[in-house]
Amino acid sequence: MSDPKNMLGQIDISKRQAEIADLVQKAGFASVEELAERFDVTTQTIRRDVNGLCELGILRRTHGGVEPPAPASNIHYSTRQILNLAEKQQIANLVAGHVENNQSIAFSIGTTPEIVMQALTGHDKLAVFTNNLNVAFSASTNPSFQVTIAGGRLRHGDRDVLGSAAQAFFANYKVDVGIFGVAGVDEDGTLLDFHEDEVAARQSILANCRKSYLVLDHSKFGRSAHVRGGRLEEVDAIFTDRPVPASFLESLKGSKTEVFVAEQEGRG
Repeated sequence: MSDPKNMLGQIDISKRQAEIADLVQKAGFASVEELAERFDVTTQTIRRDVNGLCELGILRRTHGGVEPPAPASNIHYSTRQILNLAEKQQIANLVAGHVENNQSIAFSIGTTPEIVMQALTGHDKLAVFTNNLNVAFSASTNPSFQVTIAGGRLRHGDRDVLGSAAQAFFANYKVDVGIFGVAGVDEDGTLLDFHEDEVAARQSILANCRKSYLVLDHSKFGRSAHVRGGRLEEVDAIFTDRPVPASFLESLKGSKTEVFVAEQEGRG
């Protein structure tokens, strides 16, 4: 796993802290003693790591250990940057192999699109259009890229711009590739998010790209969110880290949607 401080830029944590946060988010709880044994460090060291994560709101202390904070809606962006980071990097590297130099690309909000952009910084002369300031920052590190961002009110934490201005922004361009994520996918193939504006921006990208790439790790299949917007079979390609569950593949029958799995690609 890459160093989160170098990889993500928004949060100042160690690699061990990132692994602790990922482990606790997946398990639901971990004691200080369990973590100390797992990472072969003292309980005092683990407590310092945990205290730092709790101060950032990534975890919260409970009797005998730590657990994820109770989310009011979506998980905080800084936490999502850590979760399944290795899997998201695999997805990003896979997507990078399907993007050519000199192409125009629209990027949506979310941590997986952000990591895909980081994997694309070795490309040449991309034209990037985005409402995601994290994506824009990563793209700006390559001087050959042309980066255009949406104007409007900045959403704190997520560092993105939503609303009618973002929808109109994406509608102004016809790009080669649209890259976007989702909060979750229902078993019937419906794409889900937490806010209507998130769906509207994503749908605007989908309507104005020649190829659409949905990027999501395995945890999004079956994850609940309450705003509907689009379906799996409407995208040109799905990039994920594990085989898509069979029940979700039913919605793709008869469609031209391609599925690329980083886990399988790596073994091949």
